[in-house]
Amino acid sequence: MERSTKNQFSRRDFLQASGGVATPLVLPGLFVLGDEPPRPKQFKLWACGDSHVGTDLKRGRKSLAESIGQSEFGVKNGGPSFDWDIALHVGDLSGNQGSPDDEEGHEVVEQFAALKKHRREDFYNLAGNHDGSGPGEEMQWWFRKWVDPTGENTEFSGVDSSRRKYPVTGTWERYSFEVGNVLFLVMSDRNDGGPPVGRATRGGYPAGAVSSETFQWWKGMVESHPEHVIISAHHHMLRETTVASGPWEGFTRNADGSYKSHYHGYFPEGGPRGASYLYWLDDRPDAQAFEGYLAEHPGAMDLWFGGHTHTNPDDTRGNRSHIERKWGVNFINCAALSRFHAARTTLPMSRVLTFTEGSDEVRVQCYLHTDQHAPQGWYPKVEQQISLRRPFRHAIA
Repeated sequence: MERSTKNQFSRRDFLQASGGVATPLVLPGLFVLGDEPPRPKQFKLWACGDSHVGTDLKRGRKSLAESIGQSEFGVKNGGPSFDWDIALHVGDLSGNQGSPDDEEGHEVVEQFAALKKHRREDFYNLAGNHDGSGPGEEMQWWFRKWVDPTGENTEFSGVDSSRRKYPVTGTWERYSFEVGNVLFLVMSDRNDGGPPVGRATRGGYPAGAVSSETFQWWKGMVESHPEHVIISAHHHMLRETTVASGPWEGFTRNADGSYKSHYHGYFPEGGPRGASYLYWLDDRPDAQAFEGYLAEHPGAMDLWFGGHTHTNPDDTRGNRSHIERKWGVNFINCAALSRFHAARTTLPMSRVLTFTEGSDEVRVQCYLHTDQHAPQGWYPKVEQQISLRRPFRHAIA
């Protein structure tokens, strides 16, 4: 009996001759047997921070350059390279205990030059407390000159705003950019100008600070973009959101009840109660402006990135890990790239987030840049999936 040929294709139908070479003919809605359907587009964000370039350099380690090299090329007999589209660095490029200087600025630019597969403009930066200017100095002059997220000082920083894959809008202190339907709100620490809010001539003065103008900008951006996935970034975490981000949690206590340095240096003049979190709004201590807003508007945004507290990925000081959810918001501490700054707790690591087209789930991976805690490379023990309020869309119609 002759076999029916209905809905069957001959070899000639499936193959398209070209120059004597036969290749599969792709018909609309059909896949050749053995082929896989196209994978959804992904966007990969490398979240890192706290390089403290000057501190590690004194110990012979190029914290930023080494981490960049690991991301692009991996480590021989160690961790693999990993893909990323942009990097978000949450501050403290400087390791200076006073205000940073031009020598360290040159070093930061030189270490960014380790980028071979990416542009300098693929890094998005904000200022941390160690990047701040000291008493009597021009406001945040070092960060604006050498790090320069808005490309105002290309001669020194090497940042050319026209080369941004995702252009920024705003100032060095606060700016935004969009990746599809994801809105990034990036805010620098304002730990400048002298105690108690700002830095002294000696000491990090770790309590975080923002200006009221920055808070009002943030609130306005959140409220005017209700259809976006919103990611906020500051050097500090909000109060009691992640590991060691509560009052007095930056320190340990002596037998007499006094405090001593642990995650952070203990400086009585600098608001030590809030050394581990975003503490100041202008000169108002423990203002909790962001916390209050999010408590009143749960789910107003999706994700908050910070760093500042360097510790191993399994630490849970205050019964909180590096990744927690509160007020309907995901909080991720992605510090640190340094190995030697605050060395008693510091361990070099970062996070890679994978956003997938059409999905509201984001994969969060931890990458260890040394083998101090576990084998260098991926640390799957703390990998998580976090949920967004809406699916990621790389392109908006």
